[in-house]
Amino acid sequence: MVNIQLGDVATWYDVHGDGESVVLLHGSFVDARMFAPAMPSLVGRFRVYKTDRRGHGHTPDVEGPLSYDVMAEDTIAFLEKVVGEPAHLIGHGDGANVALLVALRRPDLVRKLVLISGNFHYDGILPGVLDGFEDPETLRYLAANYGEVSPDGEDHFPIVARKLAEMWETQPDLTPEDLHSISTPTLVMASDDDSVSLEHTLALYRAIPDSQLAIVPGTSHLLVMEKPNEIYPQIGGFLSHDPVPTRLPIRRAAPA
Repeated sequence: MVNIQLGDVATWYDVHGDGESVVLLHGSFVDARMFAPAMPSLVGRFRVYKTDRRGHGHTPDVEGPLSYDVMAEDTIAFLEKVVGEPAHLIGHGDGANVALLVALRRPDLVRKLVLISGNFHYDGILPGVLDGFEDPETLRYLAANYGEVSPDGEDHFPIVARKLAEMWETQPDLTPEDLHSISTPTLVMASDDDSVSLEHTLALYRAIPDSQLAIVPGTSHLLVMEKPNEIYPQIGGFLSHDPVPTRLPIRRAAPA
């Protein structure tokens, strides 16, 4: 476990295993610890990098607002300076949004893309979902979890929470047309009771050419913690294998 200076932030990361490189991008208010259940399924097949984005986990916050743009640039620098080769990106929540931007800006750095419970536009979040983060008990839990590893300490959590809330008001702001240029093989995954609307998830899936879709039944936005033994083997299979030719294609049917 080390930190590397990427621009203005000392970014924490950890790496395990051998094989093609996989970079795990965590959601908001959490850090790379959320991917502990992924390791048994992935480490035996891939070289797995866990990293904490600026203002999250072991990586300190820096002056200025948070944005998906700056976190995407951080991730691009991480791929160039630490990974040193194209990698598979697996992102959850905000991590999926960051991964999506990386694939748009630097497709040469991305082998395959797994977008779990992500949203390409801020209006994809269901109404009222973000209000839950105003609950005092929820905020105390998140702050304590943040303070366990953050070099900035638990008292800094309200600053990061405010930055995230401000970011979500206007970001991300991609359109389906923006996503048509993605040529990276992509798996779009979400729960059947997600914080992102199913309609938005379908729009994401439909906008990315030749993408695949997985809706995990009986789960919520935290599906990666709720059913890891189902989700990560499926992701590993997607990363390891070419698509199976289907017998009755509709969406993927060759042009006449």
